[in-house]
Amino acid sequence: MLRPQADVSGELPTAPVAVAVEAADPVTRAGLAAGLSRGAKVVLTTVAEADVVVVAIRTADNSTVEALRGLPMPASARIVLVVSDGWYADLTVAAHVGIRAVLWWSEAQPQSLIRAVLAAAAGEALLPSEVQGELLDQADRLQRNVLVPKGLTPSGLSTREIDVLRLVAQGLELAEVADTMRYSERHIKKILYGVINRLGLRNRVHAVSYAIRNRLI
Repeated sequence: MLRPQADVSGELPTAPVAVAVEAADPVTRAGLAAGLSRGAKVVLTTVAEADVVVVAIRTADNSTVEALRGLPMPASARIVLVVSDGWYADLTVAAHVGIRAVLWWSEAQPQSLIRAVLAAAAGEALLPSEVQGELLDQADRLQRNVLVPKGLTPSGLSTREIDVLRLVAQGLELAEVADTMRYSERHIKKILYGVINRLGLRNRVHAVSYAIRNRLI
């Protein structure tokens, strides 16, 4: 039933990674710590000083995931979740909490666990195929039920707003943008003002910078 973890791409950290372990069962905590201690780049520490916190839970649902906000870890720390019985949580909630990798308990052997920790520390995501499928399902439901009826993309901007920002970023004057998109210049200004106002940005330059920084254009 459980499938292998997806391969991790990207460059893993070369410096030691400070890792803490959280589990309700002290035997589970000791077992995970023992496995992690085999990693040459892993240094066991407290939650308050950790780069990555490995948390073992029975079932991942929204309430158990939300409870992880109470961990006294640094704001930059990432979470590797080891789950025993199943995944029922909203992945957007998991992402906000700081979860970057998920392992099923049956697959949390030392090598896999250490690799998940290093991947999380490097900013990579590591999810079982079942959880990846749930992520795609959630994205599809969001797109169909929320975004498309409002004419928005997952970025919160409409395709028309993104096109305007892309053309402005290319150096076109507003009149040229209007001509390219076959709108009036007044309408292009209205689109830009809508983006600036909705996102709390300062001006047109700030809006373009925001779009570039968030890889929208």
